[in-house]
Amino acid sequence: MRAFKITALALLASPLLASATMVFKNSGTKAGWDGINQEHQGTVSQVKDETYRSDTALRMVQVYDANYRGRYHSEVYKKDVYREGDEGYYGFAFRLDPGWDTSSKQSFNVAQFIADLTKHPDNRCGDGYIPSMMLWVEGDRLQIRRKGGDMCAASMEKYTLGRVTPGAWHRVVLRARWSSTKTGSYRVWLDGKEVLARDGIVNAYRDSQRRFGFQFRVGLYANGWHDKGRIEGTQRTRRLWIDEVGIGNTYAEADPGKRQPRRRNVQDAGAAKEGEGSPSTPLGFDS
Repeated sequence: MRAFKITALALLASPLLASATMVFKNSGTKAGWDGINQEHQGTVSQVKDETYRSDTALRMVQVYDANYRGRYHSEVYKKDVYREGDEGYYGFAFRLDPGWDTSSKQSFNVAQFIADLTKHPDNRCGDGYIPSMMLWVEGDRLQIRRKGGDMCAASMEKYTLGRVTPGAWHRVVLRARWSSTKTGSYRVWLDGKEVLARDGIVNAYRDSQRRFGFQFRVGLYANGWHDKGRIEGTQRTRRLWIDEVGIGNTYAEADPGKRQPRRRNVQDAGAAKEGEGSPSTPLGFDS
């Protein structure tokens, strides 16, 4: 693995901004993460068969099992990327398998922010790990939610971001101001176009002492299989690819950027022709 593939460094927080406090970049490798979650028959693999910009990407696979009652995570994660009151940018590129069945309306999560809130004083419901933002594919639509306030009686709202195409790379950038009162905000760009702008929202759980840091997870979580206790349709194996994950304090630090053809060596000479992205210039964010 080349040394330039991963950078992770702490930045001083700006006096004007409670920032994400770190810049993290991963170009499709298993190294550099705080953990990898592979449940049941799920896998997370570093591959070269399909990439977004560099030599490698992460391929996540999950397999449905009618006799299994657990969850279906195949994810990588970075710890403590935000606490209540922070702001930050979070981005990644993803690709659904070309044969991905979009006729099923079950949800397949692609990214989430989650924390172990077992010891939180508001935790009357007895849950352990509780997610705030989740971003998922349902049919051929990409959706996101905001959730926050009292974790056991949380306020929640869902938004549709746009259509996704199996076999095509898509890139997502989220800017969030995390708040348990109505001072939070979301900006989301899909393939370089701003598709969501919401201000005055609740998108974090109450944590005035800022004790609980949330993980940023990307990959495949077949939550629809678990939550409904069954599969809809016949596609028992789901695959997707993740590449160019970024966390930072600016759009540029999180944006996966335009897709670039890989540099090829002799072994790659017979590889299929790479596609090209066509993002537009992102819109600004009004503080």
